[in-house]
Amino acid sequence: MTEQEKQPTADRDRTHKEAGEDPSSQETVQDDGAQVSTDSTTAGVPEAAIPELVIISGMSGAGRSTAAKCLEDLGWFVVDNLPPALIPTMVELGARSQGNVARIAVVVDVRGRRFFDNLRESLADLESKHVTRRIVFLESSDEALVRRFESVRRPHPLQGDGRIVDGIDAERELLRELRGDADLVIDTSSLNVHELRAKMDAQFAGEEEPELRATVMSFGFKYGLPVDADLVADMRFLPNPHWIPELRPFNGLNEEVSAYVFNQPGAKEFLDRYAELLRLIAAGYRREGKRYVTIAIGCTGGKHRSVATAEKLAARLAAEGVETVVVHRDMGRE
Repeated sequence: MTEQEKQPTADRDRTHKEAGEDPSSQETVQDDGAQVSTDSTTAGVPEAAIPELVIISGMSGAGRSTAAKCLEDLGWFVVDNLPPALIPTMVELGARSQGNVARIAVVVDVRGRRFFDNLRESLADLESKHVTRRIVFLESSDEALVRRFESVRRPHPLQGDGRIVDGIDAERELLRELRGDADLVIDTSSLNVHELRAKMDAQFAGEEEPELRATVMSFGFKYGLPVDADLVADMRFLPNPHWIPELRPFNGLNEEVSAYVFNQPGAKEFLDRYAELLRLIAAGYRREGKRYVTIAIGCTGGKHRSVATAEKLAARLAAEGVETVVVHRDMGRE
């Protein structure tokens, strides 16, 4: 036994303090001399230094790589296919970078499915450490995904000996819970690469994070419901301008079409009451930490009534401080 080991504990602590050491520091010495860290993931790091975190996930072939590259171009530090269990470690490293890594994006995909069970535990760990994190989920229709896999002549990572659609079904089931937890769901079925990048830019390019961001989307029911819609309103209770010959060639952006739509009984009342309902919902979203909402406004073809209403509703939301993007999904499709 050395002389230092013979010292009483209090004396040894006094010796450490005189030497400029803290006996309650983050490292202890075991009997075999090995040093063991006893600090938490971000202990000793100012909360302001903890980086923002975005987790990008979703269906294979839905555009995860494009979304990740967009964030990389915006200055985010991007890590592809990181096992979920290592996400807190990555955040810790970013926190200790002295501000050099202020925003981290992590791509989590089905190739790491054996690690997926650790994801919820990692997210709970991050929440306990007050890490600002968002989940972006890339969605797409079965038809679009099959077409994309066939165009590159590659199998789906989960299809095994089955068909591409079998792999897609298995992946949807695997990701179902994560999709439900997502802060932002983007349907890329009808988007090209540039349109997806524009959506990502609209959500992440701002210097300051708004309280709530809304996408107001007009659509035509005959082309199907938007799969990424959080709320859907049906404007088919109003007369259709399509049957007015002088209005048929125009769309809801035209002043005459908009005036026709909102001169119909119930149109203005609907807008007032729906805007009031959205104020109530938006307050709840903020309390729950939801930052993104997609409001879909539909009519038969997505050309007249839905477009006019979407424009009016977006203007209402913007006037109330909600950062709003307007998308006319099916306008010009006829």
